[in-house]
Amino acid sequence: MASFLRVIMASLTFTVITLSGISCQSDFDFFYFVQQWPGSYCDLKQKCCYPVTGKPAADFSIHGLWPNYNDGSYPSNCAGSSYDSTGISDLKDQLQRYWDTLSCPSGDGDKFWSHEWEKHGTCSGLDQRAYFESVLRLRNSIDLLSALQSSGIEADGGTYTLEAIEKALTQAIGHKPGLECNRDVDGQRQLYQVYVCIDTDASTLIDCPVYPSSSCSSTISFPSF
Repeated sequence: MASFLRVIMASLTFTVITLSGISCQSDFDFFYFVQQWPGSYCDLKQKCCYPVTGKPAADFSIHGLWPNYNDGSYPSNCAGSSYDSTGISDLKDQLQRYWDTLSCPSGDGDKFWSHEWEKHGTCSGLDQRAYFESVLRLRNSIDLLSALQSSGIEADGGTYTLEAIEKALTQAIGHKPGLECNRDVDGQRQLYQVYVCIDTDASTLIDCPVYPSSSCSSTISFPSF
């Protein structure tokens, strides 16, 4: 009898663990698609390192596609397959162009992509290939720099109102994005990251259920790169 109960308990434990893994991978409310401005990443005290492919283009680059809950929390490091660079080797040129790394020491991006897959991608309900393809499609369809430039907002170190930046991006995207700022070496707040909300299908743009903490002031700079 005792042996029978141990088998039953072991089976139940396995079932709970398995269901927990499934829930973690699919139980979320929306995605943040996050792009960052390289000039604001590099214009900090800790500086930055260009990737081994050279200085990236002066354009917004991908930070990641992050599953989130409506209460502002998010799942992370869910049960799933480990990162396999060979599965996306044919995407590497696009990834290095749009999802480059600026962290030090210089790298080819693989460490960055591995981190994003294992922390966020494993919770997306997508397999690795579909996750990276979805991110690249979103980047190709959401051109933040062109949207800002069309409204006369240039990455020239000038200062712009937060309202003007939000308006330009909202008109281009069709939904109000979330904005995050950081501080340059002189303490000036500057445009750092833009959060666009995406439905759980990883493709449909939606109104954000909740916005990230912006840390932006009413006027912010847009540094050159």
